[in-house]
Order: sequence, then C-alpha cells, then structure tokens
Amino acid sequence: CVGRNYAAHAAEMGVEVDREKPFYFTKSAQMLQPSGTSIPYPPGTSNFHFEMELVIAIGKPAFKVAVGNALDAVYGYACGLDMTRRDLQLAERAKQRPWDLGKDVEQSAVISSITKAAEFGAVGPQRITLSVNGETKQDAHLSDLIWKVEEIISHLSGFYHLAPGDLIYTGTPAGVGPVVAGDRIEGSIDGLDPISLEITAAE
Repeated sequence: CVGRNYAAHAAEMGVEVDREKPFYFTKSAQMLQPSGTSIPYPPGTSNFHFEMELVIAIGKPAFKVAVGNALDAVYGYACGLDMTRRDLQLAERAKQRPWDLGKDVEQSAVISSITKAAEFGAVGPQRITLSVNGETKQDAHLSDLIWKVEEIISHLSGFYHLAPGDLIYTGTPAGVGPVVAGDRIEGSIDGLDPISLEITAAE
C-alpha cells in the first residue's frame, strides 16, 4: 500500500506532500476480502476509517524495471478499500512506530473483481468516489495521484521482485472518515467493477 499519495488527503492528515520518495506499508494477504462482504467492527478501536483506492494487479515478474517499461507488468486494476484503525495508526505514528495495529487489520483489505488493463485504458481521467449510506464522502480523479502507477511499480521493483498476483493499493483521496456498525460503504472508479462493504456489530 502506498501512503499519502493524494495531496488533499496528506493535508487532511496534517502532513506535507513529499515528492522525493514514496513510502509504503503492508497488509497481510490473509486480510483480503471480496467486494460485497460484511465484516465485524474490529476490536481495539473507536475510530474505524474507510479509504477508497485504485488497486494494481501485477501480472508479470518485475525487478528493477524502468518507469517507461513498468506498465508491462500490470495485469489489471480493481477498486479497493483500505479499512484502518485510525486511532491506533495515529498513536503509533506519533511515536514513530510501525503502523501494523492500525493498518494490518483482519478483513481490512477489500477488493472488487479485476478488470484487465487493456480494457480499463490509461490511468488518469477516471473518477474515484466513495459513499457511506448513500452520502458521498470521497470524490476525486486518478489524475490526482502524486505517484503514478508506472512510478510506483518502478520504485517498488527496485526493492522487491514483484510477481504475478501481487496487489498494490495506490493510496486514497481526501474525505476519509469513520464508520460504525450498520453502515454500508460503496465505492467506484470509472471503468471498474464497483465495491461494497457492510459493517456489522463487533464480536
């Protein structure tokens, strides 16, 4: 997952935009959930946030690839939700500690079905939106990404052997906020299958 990849979201989180280098955090593969699922409100938080994102699905091995060749590694794209225990994330950030308790939350990486890159077209003009109970919360365009898809892949491939099946969540636009049990989240990106999630009572 790419952190703070939309300027307006970085501002609402109280940090400056940095174009010098992107930064990342991880979610375990076990946290993946398909669109249309329901998940319980997670333990240990009172501030559970939604983040709507474009997801890159890697389809070919990529290692130390140039920006100009990076899109060759893309199989397709999907809508994604990066559900976050915001209070825990911010507490750990303040102490300069890893964000695992805030970000690597059970069932917190929701994804729609993947659309092939050739069908989706060039990333940029598409609108990305999210609503909670029918009320729009996030509304931006993929052209607002600070680090573009090819830049993200090129940079990450300098540190990892990217492989088919890898998923890269590319960051969220402004408008993130909390949800509670009973809420229904719906997100969309032009040209991709939409995504939905329902929050149920805590276990």
